[in-house]
Amino acid sequence: MSKIKCNHCHLEFEENIMIKENDLNFCCKGCQGVYHLLKNDGLDSFYEKLGNKTIAPPIELNNDDISKFDSLNFLDNYVSTTKEGFSQIDLIIEGIHCAACVWLNEKILHDTKGIVEANINFTTNKARIVWNEEKLKLSEIILKIRSIGYNAYAYDSSVADAQASKAKRDYFIRMMVAVVCSMNIMMLSVAKYTGFFTGISKEVKDMIHIGEFLLSTPVLFYSGWIFFKGAYYGLKNRMINMDFLVATGATSTYIYSLFILFGAKGESYFDSVSMIITFVLVGKYLEVIGKKSAIDTLDKIKSTLPLEAIVIKDNQRKVVALNSLNIGDIIEIKAGEKVPVDGKIVFGSGSFDESTLTGESIPVYKKVNDSVYSGTINIDSLIQFEVTKSFKNSTFSSIVALLEDSLNSKPAIQTKAAEISKGFSVTILSLAFATFLVWYFFGLDLGFDYEGTDTFERSFIVAVSVVVIACPCALALATPMASLIGISELAKKGLLFKEAKFIETLASANCVVFDKTGTLTKGELNVVKARFLDDNIYKIQLLYSLLNASKHPVSISIKKYLESKYENLEIKNLQNVKNIEAKGMSAIYKNIEDKEFEIIGGNVELLREFEINYKFDSSKTVYLFAINKKVIATFELEDDIKDGAKDLIDYLQNKNIDVIMLTGDNEQVASKIAKELNIKKYFAKQTPISKANFIKELKKENKIVVMVGDGVNDSVALSNSDVAVAMGSSADISLAVSDIVLLNSTLKSLKEAFEISNKTYKYIKQNLSLSIIYNIVTIPLAMAGYVIPLIAALSMSLSSLMVVLNSLRIKMK
Repeated sequence: MSKIKCNHCHLEFEENIMIKENDLNFCCKGCQGVYHLLKNDGLDSFYEKLGNKTIAPPIELNNDDISKFDSLNFLDNYVSTTKEGFSQIDLIIEGIHCAACVWLNEKILHDTKGIVEANINFTTNKARIVWNEEKLKLSEIILKIRSIGYNAYAYDSSVADAQASKAKRDYFIRMMVAVVCSMNIMMLSVAKYTGFFTGISKEVKDMIHIGEFLLSTPVLFYSGWIFFKGAYYGLKNRMINMDFLVATGATSTYIYSLFILFGAKGESYFDSVSMIITFVLVGKYLEVIGKKSAIDTLDKIKSTLPLEAIVIKDNQRKVVALNSLNIGDIIEIKAGEKVPVDGKIVFGSGSFDESTLTGESIPVYKKVNDSVYSGTINIDSLIQFEVTKSFKNSTFSSIVALLEDSLNSKPAIQTKAAEISKGFSVTILSLAFATFLVWYFFGLDLGFDYEGTDTFERSFIVAVSVVVIACPCALALATPMASLIGISELAKKGLLFKEAKFIETLASANCVVFDKTGTLTKGELNVVKARFLDDNIYKIQLLYSLLNASKHPVSISIKKYLESKYENLEIKNLQNVKNIEAKGMSAIYKNIEDKEFEIIGGNVELLREFEINYKFDSSKTVYLFAINKKVIATFELEDDIKDGAKDLIDYLQNKNIDVIMLTGDNEQVASKIAKELNIKKYFAKQTPISKANFIKELKKENKIVVMVGDGVNDSVALSNSDVAVAMGSSADISLAVSDIVLLNSTLKSLKEAFEISNKTYKYIKQNLSLSIIYNIVTIPLAMAGYVIPLIAALSMSLSSLMVVLNSLRIKMK
């Protein structure tokens, strides 16, 4: 029977099952209904945009739950009001596959009376809809979306997300204004500084001053507004912070430059005003990006669970949102689906991939009365289970909540510059003010020519010189400059540091905690011992054929082993292939003589089930293959230790750094790996939450903890550590919460991370020393009147140059 395409979804089906309508063909009534709906609404150009792509047929939804969208509780939780007085909600639209789907949903929403705005993000499937509640109910919007074959659920839009997005956008605009203006100011400054030594007419200098004034004013009062704001709140809380010093230094320099602009004798320093604001603002913007990234990470983690579940009640199946599930509800999940909430199996049995919780790749067999956990995957069977915990209190939600708390409360690492600068601002301002008073009342003249200036101007110039020369550019550059170069060197080694501050923390670490699977070991089962009781190639091909019918990690590993050992293996046509959950597989093979062979492959329990008495003791993972109740081959598998693991452990221990291994695996396996790597401290059967609590206890002991992990199960522990390190092959969530990513996933690169970080940290301390010595020498000279603001600015630049050149030594071998 030939196959033909459905006119709506473009999927192919047998011709005899299609719904015929003139020259049209539909696979179901849903497709037929949507097709005519689009035609009637003039939206049939959707099919041109769809092209040769296919979409899922419209899902059949029960609209019994539609009333909840108009309930006061729902509206209070998810609907906000715009400044124009319209209602606004963020929805996740299920079923979007391509740009044509986005176009269709936006088009039909825009054409709905009462909807003011409808924008859909194709990447996240998140729709922001603004509507007039007096003309349209939210339930009617949901029904409109459902009428064209899609479904919609409320997206829990957090205030933090909106604030982070707004702050990022605001900082970016302010930063770009500062950067553009500063680049133009520096072009003018080149002419001014050149003329200072070679000669320049007053008219040209005045024009340069006017140009710098026009460019620096928006930088100070628009881009630099955040420093004035920070200084204000600092003073309000009785604290003089770095924002206050930046604002004071920039403002006083700006005021002095205005004196010069309007006829006073001397040089203007509008360029210094602009550069001070720009340099510090770039650092602020990077902080904002980090905060927004953390918010986006939480959204990504939450999106890994399904949005709804199938509830069975009175033999009827109903789609229910996770937040509406109740304890005692019966949930049905099919093979390949994720468990949405915690529960207890009431029907069926099967294997579950619990790697998201334990990190172990080998599936766990579950039967009636066994517990299943949210976030795990049902591999091979139809399962029904009773809900034992609400969605909010389920295992995966608890992990997300802990992760959210950790991301929000993670303390900033204090650099040496921050420690030194705690009292720096107050000290410098006090010295500048004292200098002004001394010069004003005592009229000191220690040799510098201030002819043509009155007492106030002379005192003001000297005080400004103190602020400018002491403006902590070198101090501010000491850490980031060395860190930037260190990061570039680390990147060459395949090491991604998400923030520069983690270089210092890594260099100061005194405890490193490792996950086992996928971190110290390869996370892949390999055949370590194979025994063929009958190596007839014909029987080997039957084994190969049975393995080929399975996607289990053990089967895949043995299949690879056979392919490396034998050439030109043929796949035989097996019949009645059955998957016996968590035990293995069975099948029937008939040869050309119609002789029947019963073949089975799996663990010892499977052989017992088929009444084969075969004793096989091993501490490793075992696979046995039998034909007609006779064992033909046995295999033992285990996870190999990663290359470079032993070298890294030895390096850390030689540096007197504590090494600890945490694993979800059993005691026997954990002990074996720990012994091979000479790890004295190890803990087996660890859950994600127990790992996180272990890290917290270490930090209470004043340990600086580096956590190295792989997989979602390590995400909470990673986020609680001082430095989180993830393999490049890690799960997306682990990569998102990590501070350092080993792009090549090798432990050799982690050793290099420690070596380069230690080297970089050494130069950071040297830079700090240089900047302190600079201030100790130059500030007294400025107070004595030997340094005018121009020389102060040049001196400040020279100190910064010293820091930069010293930092470049990191590149040297």
